[in-house]
Amino acid sequence: MKKQRKIPAAVLFSGGKDSCLALHKAMKEYDVKYLLSIIPKNPDSFMFHKPYLNLLSRQAEMLDKELIILESEGKKEEELKDLEKLISLIKDKAEVIVVGGIASSYQGNRIKKICDKFKLKFYTPIWDYNQEEVWNELLENNFKVILTKISSEGLPHEILGRIIGKKEFENLKKLSKKYGFRIDFEGGEAETAVLFMPEFRKEIEIDYKIIEQGKYNAILTIKNLK
Repeated sequence: MKKQRKIPAAVLFSGGKDSCLALHKAMKEYDVKYLLSIIPKNPDSFMFHKPYLNLLSRQAEMLDKELIILESEGKKEEELKDLEKLISLIKDKAEVIVVGGIASSYQGNRIKKICDKFKLKFYTPIWDYNQEEVWNELLENNFKVILTKISSEGLPHEILGRIIGKKEFENLKKLSKKYGFRIDFEGGEAETAVLFMPEFRKEIEIDYKIIEQGKYNAILTIKNLK
């Protein structure tokens, strides 16, 4: 019996929990060949989180996937041209674009429009997940997720860099109810990075430093990867 060809795909990849979970699910359906990453110079980009370049490279290495990176000034609407340019690089090599969006119509509609232009399928495997559903799947599948940036009242600075296990997640749920932030961070309350997922060859370890930026704001800087 002839083996059915798996459709080639590319994932819009930030290295955070949502794009990694979308990748995990997409790999069951498609032949994911490329990780596509936009590096915005503007930390307040409307479309993209600012990932760690060294961590992105290590994640791609652990996944044995080709990482394609494009820098962007991160200016509203203009950054869409950069995304279109990035997707154009693989439009003849992949048939599906995988996106880890949950609830942002602003992002989803704009990315879908680019996919439609290039006649690529737009696949969002975790779209419309409720706020706890993403975390439940991450924990069930032994993902190792850390917070790399916080921008909300109620999120303690010392949580940065810690692996979010079941105990930490329960504490986050209590804090979200008390302070009103979204537990999936779709409102920009925090950013995340994945140090392990089932498709990694091994877990990534980091040396980091926490930089305070205000009463409710702090970021993690990665000093070294192991």
